[in-house]
Amino acid sequence: MNKKWELFSVENEAVENLKSKYHISELLATCLVNRGIVSDDEIRMFLEPTRSDFHNPFLMPDMEPAVKRILKAMDNQERVIIYGDYDVDGITSTMVLKKFFSEHGLEVGYKIPNRLNEGYGLNKEAVKKIADDGYQLIITVDCGISGIEEIQYAYELGMEVIVTDHHEPQEQLPDCVAVIDCKRKDNEYPCKVLAGCGVVLKLIQAISKRKGYKDEDYLKFLDIVCVGTISDIVPLIDENRVIAKLGLMLVNKTRNPGLACLINSIGFKEINSGTVSFGLAPRINACRKNGI
Repeated sequence: MNKKWELFSVENEAVENLKSKYHISELLATCLVNRGIVSDDEIRMFLEPTRSDFHNPFLMPDMEPAVKRILKAMDNQERVIIYGDYDVDGITSTMVLKKFFSEHGLEVGYKIPNRLNEGYGLNKEAVKKIADDGYQLIITVDCGISGIEEIQYAYELGMEVIVTDHHEPQEQLPDCVAVIDCKRKDNEYPCKVLAGCGVVLKLIQAISKRKGYKDEDYLKFLDIVCVGTISDIVPLIDENRVIAKLGLMLVNKTRNPGLACLINSIGFKEINSGTVSFGLAPRINACRKNGI
């Protein structure tokens, strides 16, 4: 099979200007120029992102009704369950949201479907069991955008649903309280390539803002969100790069006992994106949970 290499034609002058102005290597300057990252703001955000680089979460579609419904559930101590996925993105999304709720006075259930017996996404058998267990609100993470029939079934059983997802929607969106997905056609959110756990981060950021919590109440989960983001192989640009850069700093000194145990078990000398991709992600992916 013949292959043809296509190389960028390097803009030498632009590369030299970046090298001189930002005191960076020629390789890095070339990469920035080739990616079209040339403005001062873009370069600063790429090289040294900060917490101030996170976008307003309420720019995401349906964030407002989702937060309003969740605050009602928190105030009334409703029975809430998180419905996730069995991959790293789904597991980290579930963990972050469950832990956030727990720290703010709402104990919630969770469901991670069996990889072999149930497969990806919502299924009616699980929805029925959730209803039988008395839950009032389902929040999906890293799934739900294609679960139109299952979500309708949940409503028939007396439950409400909030979808948080990052996969491509169908022509018809689920009919529920809120569908937070930046790949919606009507999306105006600047970063359209968040992983599922990135969407969850934006959700807890929005709740924190509405409730007046400190920024640390959601930023402290960046170590877990970073693992999910890198593992899901989304483009590390825009907010994903902020999550990866700041999150890796927290991974190096994580206070999460499970994550710390995994890091100690893999024997990598340096904690970076390679550590996450080839050390942490395979071990988390190898796990399979059953039931609620």
